[in-house]
Amino acid sequence: MLDCQKALFSLPPDVHYINAATMSPNLRAVEAAGIEGIWTKSQPYQVTQETFFDVVEPVKPLFAQLLNAPDPQRVALIPSVSYGMATVAKNLKAKPGQRVVMVEGEFPSDVFAWEGVCREQDLQTVVVHAPEGQEGRGKRWNERLLDAITPGTALVVLSPVHWADGTLFDCEAVGRRCREVGAWLVLDGTQTLGSMPLDIQKIRPDAVVAGGYKGLMGPYSQGLAWFGEAFDDGSPLEENWINRSGSENFRNLMAYSREYRPGAARYSMGEQSNFILLPMLRAALHQLLEWTPAGIQDYCRSLIAPFLPEWQKLGFSLEKEDFRASHLFGLRPPVGLDADALRQELLRRRVYVSVRGEVIRVSPHVYNDEADVAALTEALKATIVGRVDNPPVRSA
Repeated sequence: MLDCQKALFSLPPDVHYINAATMSPNLRAVEAAGIEGIWTKSQPYQVTQETFFDVVEPVKPLFAQLLNAPDPQRVALIPSVSYGMATVAKNLKAKPGQRVVMVEGEFPSDVFAWEGVCREQDLQTVVVHAPEGQEGRGKRWNERLLDAITPGTALVVLSPVHWADGTLFDCEAVGRRCREVGAWLVLDGTQTLGSMPLDIQKIRPDAVVAGGYKGLMGPYSQGLAWFGEAFDDGSPLEENWINRSGSENFRNLMAYSREYRPGAARYSMGEQSNFILLPMLRAALHQLLEWTPAGIQDYCRSLIAPFLPEWQKLGFSLEKEDFRASHLFGLRPPVGLDADALRQELLRRRVYVSVRGEVIRVSPHVYNDEADVAALTEALKATIVGRVDNPPVRSA
């Protein structure tokens, strides 16, 4: 079992940051890698043609290892989830009337990518709504999702862990169903990868995209994607010099090669050789692989376990463990809770979580300890007690 890793970060001791689902803090090692990268750009005479590739290639096998992907050359470098989804959208070839399936409340970047495609190809968007009520909610939502994947489905877009409340979706079952009906499965792993296991050899998706600044604990504006065989002869979102065969030899750049580099290189963004961001992401991935996603998930589960009964006693509800993540979960407040009072109480105690919809989203990590979760619990308790002692005045 992992111990608390707070000493590896630069978080102030009086800050209770339980909000990795919004943005992870930098490891000290990631900070150092970024500073060293800045010095690289400050001394450009030391940058050679090899440097452009030396900062890129080591990142791919690290990401592939997180996915249990056998071929690192299927990994591409992207600036954002929206870029990765737009790449998928450009390559989707569906028949008029087919459907794009996603769950209710999916992240906006996973929704907007398909609006233009659906108009252009005359496709339908199907949103699988969350069930009413808390009892068996996760199980019923998974069942609804599987029922929605029919022979008329062209694509399923899914986050294995729902970004707003941490609901878990059975990606292996969804993958099987997609193969049965001939649909593509595209995963947004931003809130999953790094924090819990995701095995693409079991799930067999067609593509996985992820932003780098959350669970991957890397910098902002640097993400990664994995593309399966369906994309082997596809069209990239942009055309750039470095993704072409022979681009490692700068003397031959004006030969204008029409062939792409192997694997998914064609889908990597232009100016991918970021001498600052990529060393930061590489340092983060090394640390994640040392901790292991399973180890991080176990740490978070053990961290929150002693507090679950008290949260429920205060009137907060959350999904059953089989259908929720431990590194990201939603606390649903009791009826009548004063949201403004809770916000002020959290700020006063320097507790940082998020509110998404009607849910208080809590996302711990290995830099959190018992004191952090206790501070959150005290803030919840103080707000509930204040509500009981000073009930809101209801207008007639």
